[in-house]
Amino acid sequence: MRAIAFIFALFLAGPAAAADWKEYAYPDFAFTVHFPVDPKIETTTYEAADGHAFEARTYLVTQDTGVFKLTIAELPESAPDEKTLIDYAIKTMTDGGVVKFDMSHRIRTSYGRQLGIAGANGGYSYVAVFYRNKRLYQIEGKALVGGGQAEIDAMIFQQSLDFT
Repeated sequence: MRAIAFIFALFLAGPAAAADWKEYAYPDFAFTVHFPVDPKIETTTYEAADGHAFEARTYLVTQDTGVFKLTIAELPESAPDEKTLIDYAIKTMTDGGVVKFDMSHRIRTSYGRQLGIAGANGGYSYVAVFYRNKRLYQIEGKALVGGGQAEIDAMIFQQSLDFT
């Protein structure tokens, strides 16, 4: 029932909320995504389940009501297999929360998974993970308080990722 209510809310409020957001294109990494303000971009490392660290890039916006984060890890040929990478990414993003839904997700021809996670602190996250062209994409829209516009914004962000 919760999912139906928020889909309906997204339908009604989504276009109005997203109107102020801007699409950011990153051709070097073959994606676009929408943020409410200019994201902070950092080069960092991503640690896989086997302990190996890979070069990564994080795009982040933190607001009073939520956090919008996209991490892209560059993976070598010797990286763990796709299933292992995605399963571990989901495990780290859901740690401490209750998974409300976990389903296949597709952007164009790329398949991944998307989840809804209720946080122990009352917040709610919408996340998705994809493995594409030797890159692991993790996107997370987190509402610090569940319900209302913050949760709709988290949903809008998670759904805004597109591959080019």
